[in-house]
Order: sequence, then structure tokens, then C-alpha cells
Amino acid sequence: MQRSIAYRTALAWVATFFLGGCATVATNTSHTFDTVVVDAGHGGKDSGAYRRNAPPEKMVALDVALRVDRKLRESHLKTVLTRSNDTFIPLDSRVALGNAEQNSIFVSIHFNDSRRRGVEGFETYYHSPYAYDLAAAIERTLSTLPGTVNRGVHTARFRVLRNAHYPSVLVECGYLSNRSEARDAADADYREMLADRIAEAIVDYRYGNGTYHRPAAVVTRAGGAASSLPSFR
Repeated sequence: MQRSIAYRTALAWVATFFLGGCATVATNTSHTFDTVVVDAGHGGKDSGAYRRNAPPEKMVALDVALRVDRKLRESHLKTVLTRSNDTFIPLDSRVALGNAEQNSIFVSIHFNDSRRRGVEGFETYYHSPYAYDLAAAIERTLSTLPGTVNRGVHTARFRVLRNAHYPSVLVECGYLSNRSEARDAADADYREMLADRIAEAIVDYRYGNGTYHRPAAVVTRAGGAASSLPSFR
């Protein structure tokens, strides 16, 4: 029987207490991980980025995370979700869930915001040097979507990155403050493509380039029939 989130969190906090310390140096599970912890940013009372003409970040981040989770399981990787619905999960609890999964990686899904409407593009963040290659792989694969902007891979001291025991990355899937990218984020087919590219990067990073098999139902930005996937439009 699958362990509950609350049970896993409790075990992780006990381990953290006895091991001591807050900031950690991640263990290198690059190319050997068994589990992917998929973290949908924000949730519940924390909406994340929110613009009048765009869906709230917490909802589109959850939608992409659920799609990534499904695609990874279809590729025979074990997954753990930090949240599967519109629930507020504290940052330390997210970290604890990730640290409880031995031989894992942690991938946090977000959308970005800026006071400047013209800013656009993907960004991927990491803290441990062990996580750089994974972050670069995700950024590179997302950038294969036509018309997208690659804003690069950067280090950051986000709590879910710096306190992680295993390689952890945070992916910003575009700017909700940018009207074009907000329209994309609101479209179910586009979110499916985002999830597809993130899953491809993770699977190929684990097993080798070309391992991932893209589902035939995934449409391209240039065309294709509309799907029945939920949309925020």
C-alpha cells in the first residue's frame, strides 16, 4: 500500500532532526535515480503569479506537474507528487517529501512573473552542482518548442533547492505577465507540450538520449487537431 504524504513527511522530518542542519549538500544520484519527486509550485492560499488575463500560477503549475507525473509513470519511472490538488504545502514539507525518497531527483514546476510585460522565456534553476546537468537538459529540451525563448540555466538559493538531499531543479515555464505566454499557459495543448518536453528531458537524462517515446497525441505548436484536454480559456 502506498505510504501517505503525511506519513512520508513525518519520517523525513525525524530524519532531518537527527541528521541536523538546514542547508544540505545534495547526494549525487545523477543518471542513477529511481524516483522523481514532481512538485507543483504554490497551491491553496498561495496563488503564485496572478494576472487578470491569465490563469493563476498554482493551477497551471499543477496541471503541468500532473501531466509530467503521468508521462514519467508511463515511462516506467516511480514518481511522488508533493501535491495532487489545490492544496497549500509549506516549502519545508515539500523538501521533506523529496528528502524522504532515497535515490531520487526533485523537479519543481512554476510559471514566472515580471513587471515588464515584454520579458518572456524559460528559465531553469539549480543549487547543487550535481543538479546542473539535469537543469541544462530540461532547459535545452523545452527550448525545442517553436518560437520559445531560452533564458538560460541559473543557480539559486530557493529553499526547495538548497535544502535538498538529492539533485533538485526548479523550472519556470514562461511568464504569465507576458500576454503571449499567458495565452499559451491557458491552453491545454500547450501545457501538454510543456509536460512532454520536461518528461523527455528527465527520461533521456536517466536512460540515454532517444529513450523517451513521445505520445502520438501530442500536437505541435504549428498545428494539429484540438484535444479534449481541459483549458483555462
